[in-house]
Amino acid sequence: MSDIIHWADVIADRILSEKDSVRIATGITPSGHIHLGNLREMLTADAIRRAIDEKGGKAEIVYIADTFDPLRKRYPFLPEEYENYVGMPLSRIPDPEGCHGNYAEHFLQPFLESLDILGIPVTLKKAHEMYESGEYAEKTRIALEKKDEIAGILKEVSGRDVEEGWSPFMPVCKNCGRLNSTRVTGFDGEKVSYVCKSCGHEGESDLTEGKLVWRVDWPARWGILGINVEPFGKDHAAAGGSYDTGKRIAREIFGIEPPFPIVYEWINLKGKGAMKSSKGIVVPVREMVEILPPEIVRYIIIRSKPERHIEFDPGIGLLDVVDEFENAYHHGDRSVELSLVENVVYSDVPFRHLLVVGQIAEWDLEKVLEILERNGHKIDEDLRRDVERRLRYARKWLEKYAPDNLKFSVKKSRDEIKSVFSDDEKRFLNEFAESLGDNMDAEKLHKLVYEVAQKVGIKPAKAFQAIYKAILDTKHGPRAGYFLSSLGVDFVRKRFMEI
Repeated sequence: MSDIIHWADVIADRILSEKDSVRIATGITPSGHIHLGNLREMLTADAIRRAIDEKGGKAEIVYIADTFDPLRKRYPFLPEEYENYVGMPLSRIPDPEGCHGNYAEHFLQPFLESLDILGIPVTLKKAHEMYESGEYAEKTRIALEKKDEIAGILKEVSGRDVEEGWSPFMPVCKNCGRLNSTRVTGFDGEKVSYVCKSCGHEGESDLTEGKLVWRVDWPARWGILGINVEPFGKDHAAAGGSYDTGKRIAREIFGIEPPFPIVYEWINLKGKGAMKSSKGIVVPVREMVEILPPEIVRYIIIRSKPERHIEFDPGIGLLDVVDEFENAYHHGDRSVELSLVENVVYSDVPFRHLLVVGQIAEWDLEKVLEILERNGHKIDEDLRRDVERRLRYARKWLEKYAPDNLKFSVKKSRDEIKSVFSDDEKRFLNEFAESLGDNMDAEKLHKLVYEVAQKVGIKPAKAFQAIYKAILDTKHGPRAGYFLSSLGVDFVRKRFMEI
């Protein structure tokens, strides 16, 4: 194991030096697909939770789903009629696909299923339920009574004046249902009066029919839920940002201490920029846990310190991360320990090999195991279970994200081969077939390509092309030695002689 202490252990030790029991808050607005970028917050929290628990402390993750946030605009993935719902709380907007009770649930439910798969236990709090049940009422009353003091803090910390008539509370208009177009005109200690800039309606609302603006909502929930620790994105941590104002509001308005902050960097989707649901730049978490083992999804994030930027490539770049995990697994790496969801045993079969063998065997488990045994792997119950599990993920990843040059199909007969072969290529294939030994392993087969190419006077690149043309009817394919070994000497010899 590395001598470097893992970032999660460093943070856990610091927290435990002050408290032995903590509540860690996380929060995501389900306004669109909850993606890998959002997941960084959850996994940062969970790595710290695990580290605290392992050290004898107690940690609980509270996930606040911001279901009462307004729909800010009609996102590209929404039908045109959703222009009519802009400004309304997500919990009161219809599901765009009609399969859940409301808009928020449509995007929230798949994410909650993913958290279960990823082994992240959370106490779920839905913001609309918290407001409607009165959990926020006392903090809302305090905020309304001290609105001028809050306005002063916002100006002092952020450097910006609040607009005239500003209020920390946004009532839901009882006429049009919008949340972000109402303006509070009075407060009598129990009810607010308001006018809606969208529809012109004037009315009254109690403190359960609306929500606090974000910069006040955040410190309010710290107090309501007893939050001690919270990871959040670098935008909230900017000078004059919502954490800076939140600290002041927490102490001076609500009389509580702000949580221990853990700031994390963005995850960028390679070639597209920071993941954003509103722009459709996403890899949904629910999709990720279907194409990758949960420990790999966790490792993508846990291996990097929160303050380090992650450039995520779901294509060929992902294979490098999987390689890294497999190597780290066999060396007792701490990031791997914090990534494992269940007691899985990794065999010595790399994920990259499963991609090749799976396609050769057309994803038939028994044929895959037969090929692996031919390539020198000892087939026992642990290997069988591991291969069966990861083979499913290999197939799904290949279909969804693999570049075309990793995909192939072994042609079953000579008649399916349409490629044209030169005399040099035919001579090479014939000589190679005659030189094949029954017990040659992948390394010997790979070397044999160069030896036969030199013997018949053909460039190695042309020799490899001839091999792939003869088997796949393409000019490229997997690494030749392992590929030929997996196919079996008898198959290779017969096909090359046919050509």
